[in-house]
Amino acid sequence: MGVYSKNDYVMSDELTASKQSTLQFLPVNLFGSVMGISGLALAWRWSHELFGTYALIGELIGALAVIIFIVLSISYIMKLFKYPQKVIEEFKNPILGNFFGTIAIAILLLSSVIAPYSKALSEIVWVTGTILTIVLAFIIVHRLMNQKQEILHATPAWLIPGVGTLDIAVAGGTMPFPWSEEINLFGFAVGGILALVFFVLIFSRLMHHDPMPEKLTPSLMVLIAPFGVGFLAYTNIIKDVDMFASILFYFGLFLGIVLFGKVFKRRLPFGTSWWAVSFPMAAVVIAAFKYAAHVNTWPLKAIAAISLLVLTIVLAVIFVRTLIYLFKGELLKA
Repeated sequence: MGVYSKNDYVMSDELTASKQSTLQFLPVNLFGSVMGISGLALAWRWSHELFGTYALIGELIGALAVIIFIVLSISYIMKLFKYPQKVIEEFKNPILGNFFGTIAIAILLLSSVIAPYSKALSEIVWVTGTILTIVLAFIIVHRLMNQKQEILHATPAWLIPGVGTLDIAVAGGTMPFPWSEEINLFGFAVGGILALVFFVLIFSRLMHHDPMPEKLTPSLMVLIAPFGVGFLAYTNIIKDVDMFASILFYFGLFLGIVLFGKVFKRRLPFGTSWWAVSFPMAAVVIAAFKYAAHVNTWPLKAIAAISLLVLTIVLAVIFVRTLIYLFKGELLKA
C-alpha cells in the first residue's frame, strides 16, 4: 500500500474542487452544438437520397448529436442544482437568456434524427420539444415587451425563440396527430412574425450603432436562420415548394454568402459562441437539398453539394477546436 502525504490529499481536494468549479461556467449556448450536428445529420440524409452517398454518414453524425445532448443535459442539470444562481443569472441576461431556446430546438431536431428508429419515441420527443419551445418563446417575448430594452441588446440571439417556434413545423411535418397540423401552423405564425419583427430591429441596430463585441460576431449567422428554417417549415405545412418558398430559400442563400466573409475571419477569438453558426448554416443546406430535389437541375444540385461540403468542414473544425479548448481547460472558465 502506498504512503500518501498531507500535501497529496490537499492537491487531490483542490483538483476535485477545480473540476466542480468549472461546471458553473458551462454555457447554455453549447446546446447549439446539438442543433448544428443534428442539422448536419439531416443534411447528409438528404445527400443520401439525392446523390446516393453512404447512409451511414448521416446516422453516425445523428448518433453523435444524441450523445452530446445527453452529456450536456446531465451536466447542465448538475449546474442547475449546484449553482442555481448562475443559471438564473444566465436566464435573466438580455442576450444569453435567449440561448435557452437552443435546448428546445435541439430536442425538436433530435425528434427528426431518431424518427427512423422509433416513431413512438420521436413523437414523444417532438411533443416535449414543442411544449418547451412555446413556453420559452412566451416567457422571453413577454420579458422583452415588459422591460425596457437597450438597442445594443438587439443581437441575432433575439431571433432564437422565434426560430424555435418555426422548428416545430420543421420537425413536425410528419407527425400523425390530428392536432399536429394546427400546432405546426401556430408555430409558423408565431415564429414567422417574430422573426420578421426582430430581424428588422437587429438589422437596424447593426446599421446604425456600434458593432457587436467580437465574441458575438459568429452569431451574425443566426440572421439566415429565419429563411432556411422558414423555407423548411413552410414547405412542410403546404406540402409543396411554391414561389414564396423559393424567395425564402434564395434570400437565405444570398444573406448567408454575404455574412460568411464577415463571420469567418482569422482574428476572431474562438469560443462556444462559434456554435451559433452551425444550425443556421445547416438549415440553409437542408433547404438547398429540398429545393434541388424539387427543381431537379444540376446548378441547384451543385449548390446543395458545395454547401454541404462547406458545412461539414466548418462543423468539423469547430468540433475539434471545442474539444481542444475543453481538454486544455480554456472552454469552461469565467
